[in-house]
Amino acid sequence: MQCSYFDAALCLSCTLMGQPYADQLAAKQRHCADLLTAYPDTEWLPPVASTESGYRNKAKMVVTGTVEAPRLGILDAAGNGVDLQGCGVNSPGLRAVLPTLAAFVTRARLMPYDVPARRGELKYLLLTESPDGQVLLRFVLRTDESVPRIRKHLGSLLAELPQLAVVTANLQPEHKAVLEGEREIPLTARTTMRMPVNGLGLQLLPKSFFQTNTQVAAALYRQGRDWVDEVAPSDVWDLYCGVGGFALHSAGPGRTVTGIEISREAVAAAEAARDEAGLTGVRFAARDATAFAVGAADVPDLVVVNPPRRGIGAALSGWLESSGVRHVVYSSCNAVSLAKDLAAMPSMVPRRARVLDMFPQTRHYEVMVLLERTAATVG
Repeated sequence: MQCSYFDAALCLSCTLMGQPYADQLAAKQRHCADLLTAYPDTEWLPPVASTESGYRNKAKMVVTGTVEAPRLGILDAAGNGVDLQGCGVNSPGLRAVLPTLAAFVTRARLMPYDVPARRGELKYLLLTESPDGQVLLRFVLRTDESVPRIRKHLGSLLAELPQLAVVTANLQPEHKAVLEGEREIPLTARTTMRMPVNGLGLQLLPKSFFQTNTQVAAALYRQGRDWVDEVAPSDVWDLYCGVGGFALHSAGPGRTVTGIEISREAVAAAEAARDEAGLTGVRFAARDATAFAVGAADVPDLVVVNPPRRGIGAALSGWLESSGVRHVVYSSCNAVSLAKDLAAMPSMVPRRARVLDMFPQTRHYEVMVLLERTAATVG
């Protein structure tokens, strides 16, 4: 993939831009395998490739410029805006709505936020596209001063972009590198967008996390489901469950599944998807994952963990090591923290591993490992 923004040094976020995709994927596989050399008996499944471009289902567009000429993109090192409406890693559906949204900024007189001067109102446009083309749009504002004008012109925007399923305003008053604030103001009757994945209707609320690459996310959940079904546990915990992707894919006859996620909004979305699918034996709770595990009276047969980049940490690694849990499915977006966590669980040995390229054109990737308890200690 070639990118005119990258070639002109306007945006260097995709650090592997221009490199042959096969080489990118092979390098990620080698990097991950090198980090897990302590486990030579691991079976490495073929990596899951992505489409090279148009794979991102979400766009985080910084709004700069003026009311008359807004720029949607990123900030350069000096805090000035760079317009990236044609960014090729964003999905075609997201790229298609950006010019209309730029025109809406002018029509609704939404003052872009000037970072160096610390003035203005509109900070970001946050967009997520579902597999069926619907879009969730969030205006991130400094105050609620602009909300009445957004409401006034929203009808015309929805007429121009009928794919907008959910629109909200998020208030983030602080001048610091924080993407969103606590307060979310619904602007449409619908507040949840359906995300069909592998026949399940996952639900996405404005603040819910969802994987950036829908195609690879579907493969991720299928791999997790296959490993769970292979082990055939009667009890499964999905820690850091988010909107319930792994938990709902793990459901099955005679099996109880418990999803734990600290975000109440994500739990509500997971419960909605469960109810729509008519799945029994699946429950969700808004709890801290580590506190839930450490404080539980019972131990499941299998635990799924899908933590943030920092990994599961010493406390949860220590609990898993001493708990007696027989199998763990660990999905990681940072193989460095994965290797650190595995070193703290010497009784849990990787039996299978798979790299999934969630982020083409960058050095980032997802990796999944199936861990099995063994009496041997891996040094």
